[in-house]
Amino acid sequence: MPNPTPAPAGPPSFVVRTVVQAPVARVMQAFFSHTDLAYWWEAERSVTVARPSGPYAITWPASDSRDELLGQLGGTLHGTVMDMTPDRAFFVADVYWQPPSTGEPLGPMALEIMCQPESDPQFTRVTVRQSASDEGPRWQRYFALTEHGWTDALATLKDYLENEWLYKVKTLKQAKP
Repeated sequence: MPNPTPAPAGPPSFVVRTVVQAPVARVMQAFFSHTDLAYWWEAERSVTVARPSGPYAITWPASDSRDELLGQLGGTLHGTVMDMTPDRAFFVADVYWQPPSTGEPLGPMALEIMCQPESDPQFTRVTVRQSASDEGPRWQRYFALTEHGWTDALATLKDYLENEWLYKVKTLKQAKP
């Protein structure tokens, strides 16, 4: 189960962690493969390149509801991979969230994903850290929703990687006429 860490006062940030029963290389792949991102993060589209200066962009469908501060949720999160340690970690800078409708984008932010093998290499500790240097009600609301979103996403990532064959079978059954 993912464990959120309370954020200190000041500019918004959070850290969310979980342990997944999958090797580090497979977990890292799930952050860059569109097929994987569609399953566990419900990505509609993605352009992710696992190398420095590569784009990291994920688009989700627009939500049916509207948040009073942020407007319609969904949209696109995009930034630039600045640091990449294969099968260990990556850092995305200049991260912006573009709402699906006419709302103002939020950014810049930083996103860091770290994958560390446990004592049994079939298990990986996944840590997600997201931060920004700006603050205010809109930022605080975005980070509160995003922390909850990452907690849910990591739970789905865990379920997906630990039961991947079930997701593939479900997809095959849905594709049959």
